[in-house]
Amino acid sequence: MSGIVNDSMDKGSIMDTEDRTERIVDIYISAEAVRDMKHKKDTEEFNTAKPQTPQNTGSDGVKIRSSRAAGVCLVLLCVLLLTAVIVLCVLIYTKSTNYTQERDQLLIRNENLTNERELLILQNGNLTKERDQLKSEKNDLQKCLADGCKCNQSSLYFISSEMKSWTESRRYCRERAADLIIINNKEEQDFVKIITGSSEYFWIGLTDLEVEGRWKWVDGSNMTLPGFWGGTEPNGKQNEDCALNYSQGGADFPCGDTYKWICEKNILK
Repeated sequence: MSGIVNDSMDKGSIMDTEDRTERIVDIYISAEAVRDMKHKKDTEEFNTAKPQTPQNTGSDGVKIRSSRAAGVCLVLLCVLLLTAVIVLCVLIYTKSTNYTQERDQLLIRNENLTNERELLILQNGNLTKERDQLKSEKNDLQKCLADGCKCNQSSLYFISSEMKSWTESRRYCRERAADLIIINNKEEQDFVKIITGSSEYFWIGLTDLEVEGRWKWVDGSNMTLPGFWGGTEPNGKQNEDCALNYSQGGADFPCGDTYKWICEKNILK
């Protein structure tokens, strides 16, 4: 009996072991089949699949385009900024040049006005001197006329009542802005004879002190008046280097002799 039971138990154990073994084999076979099918599917998909860009290809393109656009904008901004700087510099340079030119023109105008002012001051000074001179000449004229001066054409003639040498007589005339008389023509010589009378001698502005025999008036001009000399004058005697006027005409006498004299002043000078 016990032997039958043991045999039954052994058969049962053997059957369980065989069932477990078969299930394990089926699991392995199923796993291999699944792995083979997945590998096959992956291989087919790999072989048949078309190359595709990664999933993030679109976003990268957008980023690249955005970067390029930003770069272009930056370049444009730089160009615009550079252009604005250049235009501003040109404007500043132009304005500065214009201001410099205006400043130079103002300086030139100021200098011209200063020169004109100084010229006006100088002219005013000259006019003041001329006015004062005219006043002085007017006073001299009035005094001369009061003292017995004679007037003929544009000249005043003063006839002295004193007696001096030729040199002192001329000094007297020159101190009064005049000089010894210069007889320019026959009419003036006749006028002198009338105002001096017929018997007196008067020093006139004629001498040959520089060159003997070359008679010159005190203004440096040569004596060329025809019929001026009276009688045999000038007689050429030594040391008779100054001329007198008398009723007969001119005569040469020593310059140191004392006689009256005639001063002449041109009122137009």
